[in-house]
Amino acid sequence: METQLDPMKDDLPLMANTSYMLLKHYVLDLDVDFKSKVIGGSIVLFFETGSQYRKTISAGKECCQSQFDETCKMRASEPCHIPMINVSTCSSKMECNDFAVSGKDEEATSDENSNHSNNEQASGISSSKDCCDTEDHGNKDFLLVLDCCDLSVLKVEEVDVAAVSGIEKFTRSAKLTGVSKELENLRNQIVLELVTLPADRWKEQLYYFTHCSQAPGCGELLFSTGTWSLEIRKSGIQSPADFPHAIRIWYKTKPEGRSVTWTTDQSGRPCVYTMGSPINNRALFPCQEPPTALSTWQASVRTAAGFVVLMSGENSAEPVQLREGILSWYYYVSMPMPASTFTIAVGCWQEVKQQSFKQKAAIGTSTEFSLPSSQTDLRWHEEICGHMEYPCRFQNPAARLQAVIPYRVFAPWCLMESCEEYLLQLVPQCLSAAYATLGTHPFSRLDVLIVPSNFSSLGMASPHIIFLSQSVLPGGSHLCGTRLCHEIAHAWFGLAIGARDWTEEWISEGFATFLEDIFWARAQQLSHDEIKEQQELKALLRWRRLRDEVQNSEEELQVLRPKKESTGEVSESGASVVKYGLKAEKIFMQVHYLKGYFLLRYLARRIGEVSYLASLRKFVVKFHGQLVLSQDFLSMLLEDIPKQKQSGLTVESIFQNWLDTSGIPKPLLEEGETWKECQLVQQVSGEVTKWIQTNRRIRKSSKKKMKQDEVVFQQLLPDQVVLLLEFLLEEKTLCPRILQCLERTYQLQQQDAEVRHRWCELVIKHKYEPGYGDIERFLREDQAMGVYLYGELMVNEDAKQQELARKCFAAAQEHMDASSAKVVAEMLF
Repeated sequence: METQLDPMKDDLPLMANTSYMLLKHYVLDLDVDFKSKVIGGSIVLFFETGSQYRKTISAGKECCQSQFDETCKMRASEPCHIPMINVSTCSSKMECNDFAVSGKDEEATSDENSNHSNNEQASGISSSKDCCDTEDHGNKDFLLVLDCCDLSVLKVEEVDVAAVSGIEKFTRSAKLTGVSKELENLRNQIVLELVTLPADRWKEQLYYFTHCSQAPGCGELLFSTGTWSLEIRKSGIQSPADFPHAIRIWYKTKPEGRSVTWTTDQSGRPCVYTMGSPINNRALFPCQEPPTALSTWQASVRTAAGFVVLMSGENSAEPVQLREGILSWYYYVSMPMPASTFTIAVGCWQEVKQQSFKQKAAIGTSTEFSLPSSQTDLRWHEEICGHMEYPCRFQNPAARLQAVIPYRVFAPWCLMESCEEYLLQLVPQCLSAAYATLGTHPFSRLDVLIVPSNFSSLGMASPHIIFLSQSVLPGGSHLCGTRLCHEIAHAWFGLAIGARDWTEEWISEGFATFLEDIFWARAQQLSHDEIKEQQELKALLRWRRLRDEVQNSEEELQVLRPKKESTGEVSESGASVVKYGLKAEKIFMQVHYLKGYFLLRYLARRIGEVSYLASLRKFVVKFHGQLVLSQDFLSMLLEDIPKQKQSGLTVESIFQNWLDTSGIPKPLLEEGETWKECQLVQQVSGEVTKWIQTNRRIRKSSKKKMKQDEVVFQQLLPDQVVLLLEFLLEEKTLCPRILQCLERTYQLQQQDAEVRHRWCELVIKHKYEPGYGDIERFLREDQAMGVYLYGELMVNEDAKQQELARKCFAAAQEHMDASSAKVVAEMLF
């Protein structure tokens, strides 16, 4: 049964008909204009015919129109559209792109002509029946559907790749003919040859992609836009095989587009970046969103001098001056990835340089870790790659020995000193710890960027680049190190190995959460006992968070495999939905992190950590560069450890107990609270007892001053302080003097964001007015974690606290992440 997509619901529609035409490469040619808050230019798309159509042809059947009926059902009712634009404005690359740099907006291509309303006069077509009326037209033309929203599409055209000098090597035809049909077939044959070149010719492939993207157009294509899609057709073309396989789209983003955020950095300078929107990148460029549409890309981005362009790319781009005041930045990737992983950040970023003696010391320390694989394993790597062909680092002997890949750190000017204090030293240590655990780094380099304060998460990983919140910088190395380890883990789980169905987020986030503990322990070079103690403490904190989330969230959002048996299924066209992908509150939930982590921890304890990590490495070697479902990992793990099957541990039982049900997993409840024996936890319990007894004593003798030497409190690790504050939050009443003493004893204002968040909760609960300034600072500087506090301020029904919440929101709202702002506004008004 075909999937019926309703964009008004909480599910995110993936509209692209990838089964008919599959995107293989993007060439972006864009200008970033901060004056108008617009990114504009062109994108050239290179396709191959999709698997559904190829399968039909190979079976000897004709590609009848019924195959495309579903595409027509899903498309919007707007008429197809040839834009009424002055073609001369797009006659050359520089002329067409000038509008973005200069800030000029061409009247002829304004949104009035790009909104595709049902006004036939504005459509450029005498009647919408020409393309959308099923009775008159018969739906005979093939319709290419791309994922797209919040974009002004100006023009779509076929690209004459046959006009490129030297391109004849990619066709078996002896010479070009003047017959139009044969010329069209020749263009598609050239593209097919180009996108299927072997991996050892990737540089040549990139060269010809570049030149083909600059080839002239050879005919405009009809198009229309819907809420979630861009639909393109060529009159008279009825099958994907005959549809142009190289097309150019001229477009510009809208300032309110949801894929990027325009804001200012912490130094007050303008910037724009992709912030991990629920709609991914479809408001940045037309694309194929389904994860199965693995593609490569290259991008030239022009912007004013003084700005730095960072992007998902294998090369560390150096700017080229095009003309006075304008620089161009070029990046590329040769490893096919989902379009959702493309990331860009443009701002006045400063590279944080490391002093040479520090760099040598950091790398010298981190490369002491032993390699996880024997030489036999490395030879096995060469044979086992199961992904589509690309230049793979797992097959590169030098890459397999690279414990620390080249890295750079960028930040706004005002945060450079903070980054130099901890972050620079941590990057090589964490990279080396990850290598010691999992082996070959999937990506050749890494940029780390401290993004603006409106970033709604502590971190986000993309190919070759990691975004970190400024919230990880204060309070020592602990939060910075653990978050960096989490994002580095995504290079393997989430990027090199992706979920075939995005509803299975636990495959990415559960693994990264589990691995961050292992990486961070190795980066700190802890002893075996220290590792066990810290991991048990962390498990308790996560258990408490999971328990609270399960009690305070909708049951349907607690299921890790919400589509159950239909997970991974798509419609005949390739379209599908991401269940609950647009549900605002889901963005702030941690259940897929936490339940995923506890499942992996449970399996590691059943199997033994050494065997378990060996299985993880084997899984990475076998499945890197591919998309997986839960059963792919679980089946391989249980096959490696057959005795687990004998003990009743099966894929089906794991689905039933962990992935397909809401609430706390049954095996986790039965396991018991193993952390009770943890000395770090016992130490916290002892300190909590001291604080509670002191609180009672002060309340009974409020007129007497508490002597400073009456009680001696021990120094605690950051995670211990978090746990202590959580325990104290369970106390009904804490007097102001205890809160004051707490703040001074642990210097809470100087602690990391996790600690300060719990401190703010205590301040709110006990209406401790001297701490209101700490709340205001937290809501301003730690927006990645502050949303929950707005609700707490309102729930207490205290006039001063509610006024504080509204004051903080008013100050932050303009630059706040859209999803966060929506959730907070619902709390306040």
